[in-house]
Amino acid sequence: MLWLVLVGPAESAPPEVHLRADLAGYRPDESKSLIAFAERPLPARSRLSVRDAGGREILRLRLPPRTGLGWGRFPHHYEVDLSALRMPGQYTVALTSASARIRLTVVDDPLHGWPDGLLEFLRQQRCGYNPFLDAVCHPFDGRTAYGPLPAGSYVDARGGWHDAGDQLKYLLTASNATAQLLLAFRMNPAAFADRVDDLGRPRPNGMPDVLDEARWGLDWMLKLHPAPDQLYHQVADDRDHIGWKLPPEDQADYGWGKGGYRVVYFADGRPQGLGRFASASTGIANLAGRYAAAMALGHQLWKDQTPQAAFAARCLQAGIEVYRLGRAAEGVQQGNSYGAPYRYGEETWADDMEWGAAELFASTGDRQYLEDALRYARLIGATSMVGRDDAGHYQFYPFMNLGHFALHRLVDPAARAELVGYYRQGLEAARRRADSQPYGVGAPFIWCSNNVVVALATQAVLYDDMTGDHSYRRLADAQRDWLLGRNPWGISMFTGLPEGAGARNPHLSTTSLTGRRVRGGLVDGPVYARIFESLKGVALSGADPLARFQGEAVYHDDVQDYSSNEPTMDGTASAVLLFALLARG
Repeated sequence: MLWLVLVGPAESAPPEVHLRADLAGYRPDESKSLIAFAERPLPARSRLSVRDAGGREILRLRLPPRTGLGWGRFPHHYEVDLSALRMPGQYTVALTSASARIRLTVVDDPLHGWPDGLLEFLRQQRCGYNPFLDAVCHPFDGRTAYGPLPAGSYVDARGGWHDAGDQLKYLLTASNATAQLLLAFRMNPAAFADRVDDLGRPRPNGMPDVLDEARWGLDWMLKLHPAPDQLYHQVADDRDHIGWKLPPEDQADYGWGKGGYRVVYFADGRPQGLGRFASASTGIANLAGRYAAAMALGHQLWKDQTPQAAFAARCLQAGIEVYRLGRAAEGVQQGNSYGAPYRYGEETWADDMEWGAAELFASTGDRQYLEDALRYARLIGATSMVGRDDAGHYQFYPFMNLGHFALHRLVDPAARAELVGYYRQGLEAARRRADSQPYGVGAPFIWCSNNVVVALATQAVLYDDMTGDHSYRRLADAQRDWLLGRNPWGISMFTGLPEGAGARNPHLSTTSLTGRRVRGGLVDGPVYARIFESLKGVALSGADPLARFQGEAVYHDDVQDYSSNEPTMDGTASAVLLFALLARG
């Protein structure tokens, strides 16, 4: 056991002190950081005592100076460096003068099994056959709005994933999720096992589970492109929001009767909205670029496998066709709403076309794609969510630019330097932000802040891969630790992971109505209090047990809080990529 004992001058009323660390644990050779915080300053002569499992003191340290940074009612924070602790084991870190303690793990592979664990949540989000419920849902998806077919024409849009706690489906997010799952496998295939079949049932099928999940996404995306000049982008809208319901029991009415057909929106590149609120769409290149990237990655992974060669060729052809549509209609196709003002308001698209063009060049060798990728890379530059202080909902999406990483290996040294510079610019801005708060978080607390934290950490790790420069490793570690419990609330931002320490009450109908838990869903994460207070229909189910820890941002492990505790499909898929990268050691 490791005991962290603070010994100082006696006080009549010891300060209330709390300890926070990464609940998944640390590798022996990496930096390890624990946060202690209190309402009053701790005695300057205090000492830290480290004890192993046998009760032996193996390390005694002086309490470091205060960081000078505070959070909420706790203005006094201390960051304790325990990097000298290198022996694997389970430890308890205790501040006995205040009866505070926390467990800490040192292990060779603290993220072992995490990428596969996150896939459990994605399988639970499946539409069509859902292995979590062992039932089929939404068999009538769907009937068209907009596009070349008469309104209400049937198109087969079954499959895919429910986007979050609701049961809508978006190409906007699914294209990103699918591409990131494929990239995760390419970057670290050893991180993934084969425990389920293609339907998500517990029986191995000879294919790593991450590829089963990516194939689920690719199959749905192929359905949304039924002809060379056609692309559909969204199934259902906020008419879905009729209260808690299990997907097979969905009674939402889109004009074809309760529980019947759902609307399928065609990507025409123009503002859309069947109700009060129209989108601000200007093109389809955001969707087309991500679509092309996912399809090209699928082609690269399966083209040399004889049983999958025909599927790989189909993916490549679809990627080429949809990329061509995006090139002809540069701009963004945003998400659609009906009766509520909230939608995915993406405004960037050149990053997506860069990614698609880079992967198509890798698949085909056609230099036109390489020229396109360089043009789009320079057009988007350093623009992404990484390093920004604020943004609209999904305004800069995906939250980092994976196109720069995909292109980097394909270009000459001068162009590589440009791409690295774009990444560095965002990382430097994020690091300045991280230095201004006690937990080292470099992302603003906007809606889906955890997705931005994942993106920042991923960009830092990929920068390291591109350059061999470890300058942002500490920044990446701080983002990971924030997600895994080194935060004011002491909670992992993933449902059920680690066991007993993750979010327990997500805004998710399948778990709320069945009483079952699902592992691996990344919840939205803390939001500024002003955002929480401004959203429609958000409240808590009871008293807030985390009230004392709320500060510049609020997080509620409460089933009613869709702003901070709703798990998202695309955020979880992005975390699969991050943890696959981190699991390489």
